[in-house]
Amino acid sequence: MTSGTKIKTIATFLALTTAIISGTNNFLAKIAATTLGSPIAYTTLKNSVVALLLLGLIIICGRWREIARLNRRQKLILLAIGVIGGSIPFALFFTGLTMTSALNAAFIHKTLFIWVAILAIPLLKEKISRWQWLGIIAIFAANLLLGGFRGFEFNLGELMILGATILWAIENIIAKKALAELSMLTVVGARLIIGSILLISYLVLTKSLPNPATLSSVQWGWTLLTSLLLLGYVLTWYAALKRAPATYVATLLVPATLVTNALTAIFLTHTFTWLQSLSVALFVVGLILMIRFALSAPAKLLTTEQTLNHSHGRTASLH
Repeated sequence: MTSGTKIKTIATFLALTTAIISGTNNFLAKIAATTLGSPIAYTTLKNSVVALLLLGLIIICGRWREIARLNRRQKLILLAIGVIGGSIPFALFFTGLTMTSALNAAFIHKTLFIWVAILAIPLLKEKISRWQWLGIIAIFAANLLLGGFRGFEFNLGELMILGATILWAIENIIAKKALAELSMLTVVGARLIIGSILLISYLVLTKSLPNPATLSSVQWGWTLLTSLLLLGYVLTWYAALKRAPATYVATLLVPATLVTNALTAIFLTHTFTWLQSLSVALFVVGLILMIRFALSAPAKLLTTEQTLNHSHGRTASLH
């Protein structure tokens, strides 16, 4: 196996792991967000826990030295990631999640790859082959079969989730550029640490900051569980994004809807229809086309080697 193929294989594994974590978290977050009453308070507490864990990793892995060397442009890029990716969309998403179903929220969020492709093709010069487009169409069709627009009400909650998804797509583009010259841990840390500070500031200004000491063991349990899932999500997602094109990584996140649907069928509806079986088949076909393209495409289409070369050798430690 060549080094290029190995990198692509790792990126594929990381992206699919992110999809599993995301699908599980979407299912659990619907329950967890209601335990604290305020969805913004919940997401702030959850993100703050992850921010503290990332801060510890940054110190342990010595990434504070990289942060100390940041120039003005890099600081502005990280600030943008914190605002666009780590604060506003979280508030929008989890507020919207309390107004719609977990499956609809997952479906809307998994249109992320469409918005990423719209932005990445002109801004990052990423290319998508016809085989990759066939894979994307199959995955999107599978997603439609899991619920589609039949269950949509186009209410405020769904619009808030769509707004959050578009902001996260913009973050993907900014983060992809940042990861070309900065370590993954530094970029992820900026996303959650800056984002958490902004969310906490908002709650302080609106006098709605919860007192952690008053939370019950059940509330803390849900918060810590979803915090660990979020930590796994951002680490695997950014690690994949560092190694592969934004369009490819975003597309491989779409099967998260399948995970959410499977958990819903097992624990809530207790049903699995023939349409769901067909959607599984389409997901498999789409993923095979996408992954086969990734492993056989030339480096110039995947930009993996270019990304790693721009990292100036800063690929050691936690990537």
